[in-house]
Amino acid sequence: MPETKAIDALAETIAAARLARTPLPAQAGEAPADVARAYAVQGAVHRRLAASRFGRRSGWKIGCTTPVMQDYLGIDHPCAAGLFAGTSHASGAVLRHGDFVRVGVECEIAVRLAHDLPGEGAGVDSVRGAVGAVMAAIEIVDDRYVDWQSIGTPMLIADDFFAAGCVLGAGLAPDALPDLAGLHGRTLVDGVEVGAGVGADVLGHPYAALAWLAEHAQARGAPLRAGETVLLGSLVKTQWLPPGAVARVEIEALGAVEALFAAD
Repeated sequence: MPETKAIDALAETIAAARLARTPLPAQAGEAPADVARAYAVQGAVHRRLAASRFGRRSGWKIGCTTPVMQDYLGIDHPCAAGLFAGTSHASGAVLRHGDFVRVGVECEIAVRLAHDLPGEGAGVDSVRGAVGAVMAAIEIVDDRYVDWQSIGTPMLIADDFFAAGCVLGAGLAPDALPDLAGLHGRTLVDGVEVGAGVGADVLGHPYAALAWLAEHAQARGAPLRAGETVLLGSLVKTQWLPPGAVARVEIEALGAVEALFAAD
């Protein structure tokens, strides 16, 4: 099968499974041969989801930016995935637990870009000036696979690396905040702390993750744009939720954000 047709065929399979909330088996289609092909499939998935309840892509998440998540997933490099307008929520959101295959949450520092961010020479200092707001965030993840450990990293990337949305706190001016590397955060489920971490766990500094994404996006021909939201990586290991759970993320200086995952 020619390359373009193979990419489109796999993208159609992945998007259909996402829309139907059907677990994706390892043999769902011919897995991408490498990471570059995986991102090509991911882009084709995004184009299909944009015409659905997901809506337009509104930003990015970065997975595997902390030792705790790299150890948990067995992947030693960051991975990018899309965020969508239709699955982005404000703090206090009430979501249906049954709208996910196996829903989980992660504790994140998020940023919203005030300016376009080219990738050339991106570093902690150079990306800082593009950030217009910083916020605490819950990343919503979904284990929508028959067995994620056997599906392979390229297939996970093609399917947006567990991404299922986000819940965002109030945006704060970056100049009014302490150094993000020193901020401590924690995840609570039904009022009980289940994990904690610090900003420096994210590639040494949260803005280092943003710099990585800027270079990655530039190389893909889709540089970061003003108005996009970026989740920089989880400070805490993924927490899988039972029906009816209230998830809360607290990050010092950024405040708190929470959501209810209501039982059906």
